[in-house]
Parts: sequence; structure tokens; C-alpha cells
Amino acid sequence: MKKSALQQARAAYKPQLPIVLTGGVKIVEGEPTQSADNQADIQKLFPNTYGLPEIRFEKVPATESAEPINVGVILSGGQAPGGHNVISGLFDGIKSINRNSRLYGFLMGPGGLVDHKYKELTADIIDEYRNTGGFDIIGSGRTKLETKEQFDKGLEILRELDIKALVIIGGDDSNTNAAILAEYYKAIGAGVQVIGVPKTIDGDLKNSVIETSFGFDTATKVYSEVIGNIQRDCNSAKKYWHFIKLMGRSASHIALECALQCQPNVCIISEEVEAKNMTLDQVVDEIAEAVVARANDGNNYGVVLIPEGLIEFIPAVKALIAELNDLLAAKAEEFAAVDPEKQREWVIAHLSEANAKTYESLPAGVARQLTLDRDPHGNVQVSLIETEKLLSEMVGKRLEQLAAEGKYKGKYSTMHHFFGYEGRCADPSNFDANYCYALGFTAACLIAAGKTGYMSSLRNLTLAPVNWIAGGIPITMMMNMERRHGEMKPVIRKALVELDGEPFLKFAKHRDEWKRDTCYTYPGPIQYFGPAEVSDQPSLTLVYEQKRRKY
Repeated sequence: MKKSALQQARAAYKPQLPIVLTGGVKIVEGEPTQSADNQADIQKLFPNTYGLPEIRFEKVPATESAEPINVGVILSGGQAPGGHNVISGLFDGIKSINRNSRLYGFLMGPGGLVDHKYKELTADIIDEYRNTGGFDIIGSGRTKLETKEQFDKGLEILRELDIKALVIIGGDDSNTNAAILAEYYKAIGAGVQVIGVPKTIDGDLKNSVIETSFGFDTATKVYSEVIGNIQRDCNSAKKYWHFIKLMGRSASHIALECALQCQPNVCIISEEVEAKNMTLDQVVDEIAEAVVARANDGNNYGVVLIPEGLIEFIPAVKALIAELNDLLAAKAEEFAAVDPEKQREWVIAHLSEANAKTYESLPAGVARQLTLDRDPHGNVQVSLIETEKLLSEMVGKRLEQLAAEGKYKGKYSTMHHFFGYEGRCADPSNFDANYCYALGFTAACLIAAGKTGYMSSLRNLTLAPVNWIAGGIPITMMMNMERRHGEMKPVIRKALVELDGEPFLKFAKHRDEWKRDTCYTYPGPIQYFGPAEVSDQPSLTLVYEQKRRKY
């Protein structure tokens, strides 16, 4: 395989480990934990892995090698920059335990475990993928591990390969599956540990101990580069309003980070829309207000950032979607048999009065998109809803009304963008290269300590990597009960943008200035080399959350 000059240079990069992981380690246990909510329900479902303590590692002199251990690894869900470095760190970590330890990768996600499709990851293979983007070393998939038959089928190959620990690299749903698998294997005495690693570019898998999920830093830097390019073009041509939808179905962390990096004219934060009980028309009015204000200054151009999941945070639409999810889960076959031309009428007839009214008010295209096939978790596929076009069109109609009233005299032309896949497989930033490698190495240490049902954890992430605190938290600590496919299920609670948190407050302090004035900043591409303040800085979200700078 021919490598580019950048690939060759990145292959030589040596990720930095926390000092605590550079010798022997000992476990320091904290207090017993409880789940994020629904404690009695979660404890009942996880009697063998609930209430475990948080743990952190302390450095001790290296000791003689332990027995070799065979480990399996799975990449689950959507891609995120740095996954290959997690596997590299895991590989180096188990080799540091004993050089005869072996690592097996299950192919194309959790389905590879169930279907017994795997390959051994040797040093030659690992070295080809260090510091690279993507999940192509073993592939990823979205098969959910949730049935006894799947668990037992997976256990067959684990026993055949003498695998004593399984590492699942994934987001909130994948790590929920890891917790369920850990509980089952513990309950039957299978002798297989299960460790999770926090992955998602959306940034919604975090808490006080998991400060960020890997991939968020890189993806937001990729998006910010392109947004900056569009802003430069926008400020050059001075004739378009650019509506940019960004990934982030369940939270607006990506949009907020990109706004902090680029200072666009408007950035809608879904969590604020919900908190203020805003209607779709009110969101449109907010954007139209910016268009009018800039037009009054002779600036008929601008940039609007929109989170992918915005439509679900508008309270009336959120209530509609919740009922639609339950309705289409319960009556899937009946709905599928309805003539497509009559499906809208069928839906209206089966909804409550309030939700039927909301559904009927939506444009036909958006209404149809709300009834398309659900994702694997039973939810609307919001990425298929062209929210950026919906809003730009509604803003256009609002401007026509204002013009008729003599309140708007500008010109309004639009361009539309959706940035999603562009950021998922980029070569990791220096931060993610270091963070991911350390997450994998920490997972190896958790395995060596005999832990199961834990998630690899690193803290103090705005400091230099040598000062990061390594350890693990019980996955059940992050869980609550939520409705999925019409039933209450245990899941990891998503972390939403906190409206009283420092990142949002920083944004809120400046957005009125950005709305009217042209305050664009241009972050440029990810910098892998150069001054530390350019190439090694963490996301602004992390900086503001921790209220201190690394440099």
C-alpha cells in the first residue's frame, strides 16, 4: 500500500503516555458507585457488576512479567478518529504484561464475535495502523449484543482462542452492551472480563470522570477547518447565507465547539431550544433577525450552524417523534402495508390530537422523513432530515413577510452543507493520538488487574499527557432507564450541553456580537507539527469546562 508523505511522517509519531503507566501500576479503589438514575432498577439488572468502586492507578516499580493473556477487541458503531491508536495502546499494554500475550480483532463489529470472524493482530499489522484514522484495521459494525444466544455463541470462540478479556470500543449503546455482556459472563462464571472504551465524535459520552470521548477533538477540528474556509469564501463573495448542519444527533457539543472555534453569525444549540420551549417558528425568527440586522449594515451574507438533532429538541416535535417511535414499533407491519400516498393520513389518524396537529403542520417532505425506517435503536434517522434546507426555506418565507411590511430590504441567497462523514476517519490530532493510545494501554492495565464491567478512563486532559490520571469507572455508574422500541431499557445516559457550563456561557457572552458583526476566525487544518500552542491544544470545550489552559 502506497503511503502519502503525511502518512509516513505520522507513522513516526510516538504517543505520550501518562507517567503512571510507564512502569508497574497498583490499583487504588475509591468509594462504591451508583447509577446515574433509576438505581433500584439498574442494580436489579446488574447484581454482579453494580456498585463497584471507581479506581485509579498509581505507579510502582515494575515487577516480573505476569502470565500471558489473550485479549479480543471489537470496534463498534460509527467511526471516530483514533480507534487504531486505542488498539495499538492495547496491544503494547498486553505485551508489556507478557510479550507472549496475543490480541485478536473481531471483524466488522460485534457481529464478528457472534459469527466467529476474526484475525490475530500481530506487530506487523499494528505498526501499519499507528496514528492513522478510520477503523479499517478490523472494520466496524452496529450489531447489538443483547441476547443470550449471542453471548453464548460469542463465548464459544472466546474459549476456543483462550481469550480471557474482551475490549469493546464504542459509544453509549455499545458500552451499554459491554455492561450487559460483562454482567452475563460474570453471572455464569465464564471467566471472561469485558472492558469498554469511550468513543464517539458527538461528545455526548462523558461525565466527571470520562472528560471526553475520543474522536471529538479531531472531528471538530476537521469541521472547524471547513467552516472557516466557508466563512472566508462567504466574506469574499458577500452574497450567500450558508446553512451548515453538523453531526450530533442527541447533543450539540460539536456545533458548540465549532462555534467557539469559528465565531459564526448564528449557532443554534438544541438544548437551549428545548429549555426555552421554543417552537420551530421561534427558531426561524432568531435566524431571520440576524439576516435583517446584517442586511441593515449592507451585509447580505452569513453563516448558520445547525445541530443534526435539532428537530428532536423542539418540544412539540419531540413529543410527536416519541409517539411516532412507539406507534411505528407497535404497528410496523400495518403501517408498511398502507399505500404510500395514504400513509400521512394513516399516521394522523393514529396519533393523539396534539401530536396529530403538529404532524399535519409540517411540510410534506419533513413529515415523510419522520416515518422512514428507524435506526437500530428504534429512533428516527434524523440525519436524513434536511433541517438546514427546512430552516433556510422557512427563513426565506419569513423575510418575504418582513419585506412586505417594510422591515427588510436585503437580498437573501442560500447555500446548504452537511458535515458528517468528513470528520469521522481523519488522522487523529496529536491530542486524540495520545488520548486513544493511553485509553488502550489503560484498558490493558484494567485487564491485568482482573477488572470487568469497567470503562477505561483518563482525567486532567487539559494538562500535558504525562500528568493525566489513569484508571477506570464502572459502566453501570453511567446508566439509567430509557424507552427504546416501546420498552424501558438500561442505557448509558447521554451527556447534553449544560446551559450553565463554561463552554455555553462563553458562547452566549459573545453571540450577539457575532450575529451582527463579521467576527469570523479561521482555525485552519489540523496541525500535527509546530509550536505546542498550535499543534497540541485540546478542544475549547475541554479548556472552558476545566477553566484552565494547558499552555
